[in-house]
Amino acid sequence: MPHTFLRAVLTPLACATLASGLLTAGAVQAQNFPITTQQRATANQVAQAGVALSEVRPDAPQRYTVKSGDTLWAISGLFLTSPWRWPELWGMNLADIRNPHLIYPGQTLFLDTSSGRARLTTQPNDGSGGIPTVRLSPRTRVEGLAASALPTLENHLIEPFLSEGIIVDDQTMNQAPRIVATQDGRVLMTRGDRIYVRSSSSTELVDDPHQKQKVYRIFRDTTPLKDPGTGEALGYEALYLGKALLARSEGTQESTAQGGDTQLDVIPATFDIVDVKEEIRVGDRLQLEPPKELQSYVPHAPANPVDARIVAIHGSAVVNAAQNQVVIINKGTLDGLENGHVLAILQAGERITDKTDAARTQIKLPDERNGLLMVFRTFDKLSYGLVLNIVSGVKVGDRLVNPR
Repeated sequence: MPHTFLRAVLTPLACATLASGLLTAGAVQAQNFPITTQQRATANQVAQAGVALSEVRPDAPQRYTVKSGDTLWAISGLFLTSPWRWPELWGMNLADIRNPHLIYPGQTLFLDTSSGRARLTTQPNDGSGGIPTVRLSPRTRVEGLAASALPTLENHLIEPFLSEGIIVDDQTMNQAPRIVATQDGRVLMTRGDRIYVRSSSSTELVDDPHQKQKVYRIFRDTTPLKDPGTGEALGYEALYLGKALLARSEGTQESTAQGGDTQLDVIPATFDIVDVKEEIRVGDRLQLEPPKELQSYVPHAPANPVDARIVAIHGSAVVNAAQNQVVIINKGTLDGLENGHVLAILQAGERITDKTDAARTQIKLPDERNGLLMVFRTFDKLSYGLVLNIVSGVKVGDRLVNPR
């Protein structure tokens, strides 16, 4: 068919699909988040069979128009009793929304339960018996939609922990390069100041003139994170202080001592501080900033059983975590946890005396579900989790299990 001539008879749904393809091509490249094989398989199954009506919220709207400020988690929660069952929501929209990360303000979703199963469609089921044919003339519209696609969660809640959160093990803490001196003998450093750093390895702080300057995070020792059950130190949550650029490599230099002998002087690496969150001082340590990774936050239940505990609540003055606060749990990648895993928070049952028993037996009440948490950043033995919703405050030692 010549490129200068196009004639088509399209249904409104086909037109919408064509427009979506044209408008989101750049967005797909900009937000090509990975979808796991299990999530895709679940979505394909649900797309064919729909979702049982028992899984749909009794107050689910018949139609919903996506608006600016929405999140994928919130939309899922409007229709499903279990918001973490994201593959099902995606599956119900599989024909029109092929990438669950590319949902935009202005799209309208309709809940269809006419077949005894629940589905979401982009067309109302009004019993009209069909969709009228519309003849269209070709036209072009270009819009940048990559930045307007809805996030899974409110990004500002976890962004600082993606760029600043530092959890290290004992060996990394002890071997991390350290600040040994400052320019002009300053005690506290801030942005724009120069610092001098030594490492435990002579080849660690080496600048390559053919590559981009290396960026390092500056951090300070903190209290070890211990498993509530075993007491084992699982790692350290280091206090993030700022960032610095490597300006000159660490090395050695020959010089002549007072007696005339030749000596080998140790020359520390030179860094320039480019970002500061808290004041920096001699003794603080550095860690090479890891490469930025494409994060996928598709909420889903773990495939294998999980029995975890909360080991810390971010913020030293905080005793109980509230909704939208960050906690650290005692499981990580070595335990099979991954970004997007949703866990149920259990509140430990009280130990009481059975006053109805003449023997006054001591009993423990069952643990009760207190809310949900989603893992958003994992380390070997620890993970950061965001408290999504709770009934009462979450505290250190609370148990985390699979959501169903």
